[in-house]
Amino acid sequence: MLAPLAVPLAAAPWTGHDTRLITMVAVAIAVIVSLITLFDFHPFIALIAGSLVLGVGSGSELAKVVESFSTGMGDTLGSTGALIALGAILGKLLADSGGVDRIVDTIGSRSGPRVLPWSMALIAAIIGLPMFFEVGLVLLIPIIVVMAKRTHTPLVLLAVPALAGLGTLHAFVPPHPGPLVAVSALKADIGTTLGLGLVAAIPTVIVAGPLYAKFIARHVRTEAPAELVKALMTARETDGTQARTPGFGTSLGAIALPVVLMLAKSIADIAFPGDAWYNHVLDFLGTPLVAMFLAVLVAMAVFGWGLGRSKAEVRTIVTAGLPAVAGILLIVGAGGGFKQLIVDTGVADAIGKAAAEAHMPTLVLGWVLAVLIRLATGSATVATTAAAGIMAPMAAGAPPVEASLIALAVGAGSLFFSHVNDAGFWLSKEYFGMSVAQNIKTWSVLSTIVAVMGLAMSLLMYAVLV
Repeated sequence: MLAPLAVPLAAAPWTGHDTRLITMVAVAIAVIVSLITLFDFHPFIALIAGSLVLGVGSGSELAKVVESFSTGMGDTLGSTGALIALGAILGKLLADSGGVDRIVDTIGSRSGPRVLPWSMALIAAIIGLPMFFEVGLVLLIPIIVVMAKRTHTPLVLLAVPALAGLGTLHAFVPPHPGPLVAVSALKADIGTTLGLGLVAAIPTVIVAGPLYAKFIARHVRTEAPAELVKALMTARETDGTQARTPGFGTSLGAIALPVVLMLAKSIADIAFPGDAWYNHVLDFLGTPLVAMFLAVLVAMAVFGWGLGRSKAEVRTIVTAGLPAVAGILLIVGAGGGFKQLIVDTGVADAIGKAAAEAHMPTLVLGWVLAVLIRLATGSATVATTAAAGIMAPMAAGAPPVEASLIALAVGAGSLFFSHVNDAGFWLSKEYFGMSVAQNIKTWSVLSTIVAVMGLAMSLLMYAVLV
């Protein structure tokens, strides 16, 4: 059983104005792409430009164009900005305390050569829960490179599972920016989305990670840059065990805490509905902002003061975690402004009519929209934000599970075929010493597998649960 067909939001037939709106959103996306790829504009600036093109070209009043963009940007940052900042702080505290290294070393030390790719996928998935893709990749690069050298394992065999774990979690589950925006726009339950995203992530990481790595490692041979290998090997050998670090359980618990709190809230709402005191407590503790805030407080105590750091040192670490996400916050906010214009100008209504006439299932429509915007802009977050904004009116009133599955399908589509307009493409290429062709065979194909598996899992869960 597939998701219901997308239905038009108005009974009126397709008009020339609808055609104009669809054309203008295509032009706006083309402007964004051109500014990013051809003129090397920052996505924040490009999104503002594209939003103005859409607003003016749709015939809206100029004052309302600015008002819509500002409202969308404010609403998006209001619902996700604090969570993104708290996630960055948590990641920084984990990294600087050695908690990440502890997780990696503990799991890696218990893995034989044949199990290493599976261990790397597990490590990446754990680290990928609270950390952004780029941050997680930078943290894992030393582990991947050093482990490949020490165990004489082909670099691709370890790199692909790591990329799969990080990329899948980034696209599928909160508190990552894209899924958070989708949850907010579609009025989905964050705990339900998190739970379904984790269920979908397990087979996706397995297929796109260790299984695909085993295949592609036979066809792509590469080595990390020699200077990087030398620097990393020296650093890990000389000072890898000198600093006082937290234990494995403690490190893992800090990552799991916000996830457990959010899931507990959703489970209690479903299994024990009512007005009891524990419902109120779990509703409060499971609110994403509260859950992440508590996790950061615990991390400050355990990874900061608990390891002998002074109050000033902990404050410095917390402060240092914020600049890295400033650009992400601006992009997310501008994406929200673009999304609001898509809604306010009537583009979402027009797309709803077109989708109904094409008889396209809602989940598939959300996925396709995210794929098209992803291919155009190169940003998973922008793709998720814009696609979720278009889908929001069509998902209004949907049951909680269906809304969460639409959010999951949109997130999956946002990772489709990463190529030259995506920063992640170049990070993978440079760190793992690949040519453009080699990186397309590994990272681009891997991201496509994740996107297709995400859609397949969304449809499967819809057939079972809805």
